[in-house]
Amino acid sequence: MNAKLSPSTIALLTLPPLLWAGNAIVGRLVRDAVPPMTLNLLRWSIALVILLPLGRALFGPGSALLRNWRRYALLGLLGIGLYNSFQYLALQSSTPINVTLVAAGMPVWMMLIGALFFGVAVTRRQVAGAALSIAGVLLVLCRGQWELLRALHLVAGDVYMILATIAWSFYSWLLTRSAQDRAQERADWAVFLLGQVIYGVLWSSAFAAVEWSVGAVAIAWSWPLACALLYVAIGPAIIAFRCWGAGVQRAGPSVGAFFTNLTPLFAAILSSAFLGEAPHLYHALAFLLIVAGIVFSARK
Repeated sequence: MNAKLSPSTIALLTLPPLLWAGNAIVGRLVRDAVPPMTLNLLRWSIALVILLPLGRALFGPGSALLRNWRRYALLGLLGIGLYNSFQYLALQSSTPINVTLVAAGMPVWMMLIGALFFGVAVTRRQVAGAALSIAGVLLVLCRGQWELLRALHLVAGDVYMILATIAWSFYSWLLTRSAQDRAQERADWAVFLLGQVIYGVLWSSAFAAVEWSVGAVAIAWSWPLACALLYVAIGPAIIAFRCWGAGVQRAGPSVGAFFTNLTPLFAAILSSAFLGEAPHLYHALAFLLIVAGIVFSARK
């Protein structure tokens, strides 16, 4: 699982951060056109329609869709329902740069969750590296003013993104802990992903129903919104999940988590290009702290 990184594995793990950065930009752009839970439901419903012909073998004799429903339901909840819903909620009150930088603390959560729930040993070097990464996340949360930490008031989006990161960490570890999942991913990735998406859409429907019950939901339909939905359904959903699953199964969650730190870099570039939200100095310092922590913890 911790095999040497090949060019193809590096490509598999680099493409998702680029697509996810685009997802953060699009989520910010359409935040006034469609509510977050509804956006997530629409996104994965479109992805489901696209995946159906690709993964139709899932519905054949002896299908695992019902036999392994608990595992598919759990993966769908963590990777599709919770992670994406929390991210779109975060983008209602935070910028794409901040959201992706908070998510860049994911390697820390990967390490903690691996140790606490999956029996993966943690070294002192990893702890020191985690401390650097946490410092980077705190730098984002206090907006570059360390003296404000005592009276730190978290923006709702920051909290939602931390919860999203924890959900994604559990999802990534679960992808690698089952030999059956690894075999199925290699045999037919579309079938494996479709099983998760089916249950993920059910979870997303439940979350959207809660959103609709709280208040009136109005969607400002337009061609730009339609294009945005197609992008988030095909790019950050199908393509990114396919590449991430294959890359993590090759390199392992801890190594894969390092590549997620490319997301804020891509988000900063895209935010400057499409949103006019220029990155601040503390964004660069936070990114350097996070990357330094992961590089330090990953050294033998």
